Amino acid sequence: MSNRLVPAVALGIATALVVAGCSSDPTAETSNSPAPSTSESGSTPAVGTEALTIGMPNGTQTNNSNPFVNTSSAQSLGYAYAIYEPLFQVTDISDTPPEPWLATEATWNDDYTSVAFTVRDGVKWSDGTPLTADDVAYSFQIRKDTEAFNTFALPYGDITTDGSTVTVGFTQPVFVKANRVLNTYIVPKHIWESIADPTTELNQDPIGTGPYVLEAWTSEAVKLVPNTDYWGGTPAAPELLYTSYVDNAAMTTALTAGDLQWGWTNISDYENVYIAKDPEHNHFFTPSGLSVDALFLNNETKPFNNVAFRQALSMVIDRNAIYNIGSEKAFPEVTSVTGMPTPAGNGFIAPDYEGKEYSVDVAGAKKVLADAGYTYQGETLMDPDGEAVTFTLSDPAGWNDYVTSLQQVADMAKQIGVDATVDTPDADSWFADIAAGDFQASLHWTDGGPTPYDMYSDMMDGAYYVKQGDPANYNFGRYNNDEATKALADFSSAADPAARTAAMDKVQKFFIEDQPAIVLRGRPASAEYSTKYYEGFPTPEDPYNNPQPTGPQASQILMKLTPTAN
Repeated sequence: MSNRLVPAVALGIATALVVAGCSSDPTAETSNSPAPSTSESGSTPAVGTEALTIGMPNGTQTNNSNPFVNTSSAQSLGYAYAIYEPLFQVTDISDTPPEPWLATEATWNDDYTSVAFTVRDGVKWSDGTPLTADDVAYSFQIRKDTEAFNTFALPYGDITTDGSTVTVGFTQPVFVKANRVLNTYIVPKHIWESIADPTTELNQDPIGTGPYVLEAWTSEAVKLVPNTDYWGGTPAAPELLYTSYVDNAAMTTALTAGDLQWGWTNISDYENVYIAKDPEHNHFFTPSGLSVDALFLNNETKPFNNVAFRQALSMVIDRNAIYNIGSEKAFPEVTSVTGMPTPAGNGFIAPDYEGKEYSVDVAGAKKVLADAGYTYQGETLMDPDGEAVTFTLSDPAGWNDYVTSLQQVADMAKQIGVDATVDTPDADSWFADIAAGDFQASLHWTDGGPTPYDMYSDMMDGAYYVKQGDPANYNFGRYNNDEATKALADFSSAADPAARTAAMDKVQKFFIEDQPAIVLRGRPASAEYSTKYYEGFPTPEDPYNNPQPTGPQASQILMKLTPTAN
């Protein structure tokens, strides 16, 4: 049996990963299924007695289980990924090979413009309808047809089926995004094809293939119970309870009290505040990579429509202070002027920027402003139109680490005569506003990956550009530079390592010179979890996937959990 391969991309090097089991045994495919937890005798599934409590500090939620809409409660809390599953489980935090999930094989052509999936047999939707190749094809087609659902701006081409095989074509190579394609979650065609407008659908009775189904939705908690027909076996937790906390402090209280077992929030002095409360069971796993927290700047409105001001603001930001105070050393400090976290990004830094680090330069910032026509009226910075420069920084109330970092930026802006204020809307309003471009400056994360492509693409890719008022998946600041967009596309599609290196060097140049967004710190894929009732979460010793409950990896983690032995 031939190997089926996908890339894990490093600088100019593609490492082949096996994505299908290889065996002469015709029953070997079952080894690609998520193995259900078993009792010590190995004869029956081991099911716990306690609910698994999961939470996020995202404030008030609405009864919306649309998996395509990032403002829905299903996405915000992550329960979408206990209901809907991907074709493959992939990870950016280690060299763990992709694991077949709803597909058993994926075969790419030589230039990564086409991939053929073999759909797993014997899978049923939670309403009893069999999963078919038509469902998989439709899941790609709806993303192709609905721009808002094409989260990774994939250049979809023809999508066809032949028996249990689905072939997805692309109009240009997707070498760098291959794992994003593999990680696509699948929805039932027989449900979604009859929905008039999928972008506004609330989907309050979600039908999926995952290990859990939605039983009850209230503003206090969302309850999921096992899918009795789940193809992968019986999950260990007999119940999942998802809660949205009003802020980081409330969620921290729930974690330290043992009421919440899995989630992610920034905890001040987490070693003493969280770990020390139950050292045997409380864990904080924070694998690093090439993801960042960036200050997204609205490039189409004052004051950030002027590149000189964007550059000047970056020059007066003390990232070390943000590392020490805003993130309380829980997130890595970013020192390279490229914005890339190191050492993960070391191999990608262009020769022109090697060894060049961020430093506070107030005098240099004022010179940049003066050269661009800015003046001072007393101590107040005036723009070239003679107007006082002010701006508002916004992030949700209760996201204490983000809000603290924003206040630091506001204080640092005073060094160049700017009065900046911090606004803290509710999470739903913030998500909607930043997507619509209705903001001035806002701290938001980027995706990570095996290369800096996702980080830069999320901040500055014209492929994500939409006009003000329309919801953007990324590039919230509406930076729109055709040359930068082409450089990103060239990196994504080039088959030649030297061409990819040249393209990434150009991307860094545009990022540094145009400053479309300002990187404040690295962003690991962090999570807190308790092993008091269940164990099997990703760990430093076994980093099989991102440890957070809010991504496609959730179904994999849930199926790896086993009741904790007494």
